[in-house]
Amino acid sequence: QVQLVESGGGLVQPGGSLRLSCAASGFTFNRYSMSWHRQAPGKEREQVASITWDGSITDYSDSVKGRFTISRDDAKNTVYLQMNNLGPEDTAVYYCQGRDTYSAARVFRGQGTQVTVSS
Repeated sequence: QVQLVESGGGLVQPGGSLRLSCAASGFTFNRYSMSWHRQAPGKEREQVASITWDGSITDYSDSVKGRFTISRDDAKNTVYLQMNNLGPEDTAVYYCQGRDTYSAARVFRGQGTQVTVSS
């Protein structure tokens, strides 16, 4: 059974940091590119970061570049999102997603974790 389980969300003050984790199971993790997406109330889902299957290439949206870092640990089947200097605009539900490098239509998504940035 395929699972992507996000954790690490919560309430943080502006300027603070959080590290999200996404634990994967049920598929061959090291052949999947991974990405983090977020959706704020009333807004469309936005991809904020991605990393290739081998970790060699990362990409970020302009809204998080320089503040967020995506990484992966294939030994733990886990992808991370380190988020620094958070602001209220980062408040959203954060989701991880895996896409098969060899079959782009094969995509898995997690259920999300809430991140709230507020004083």
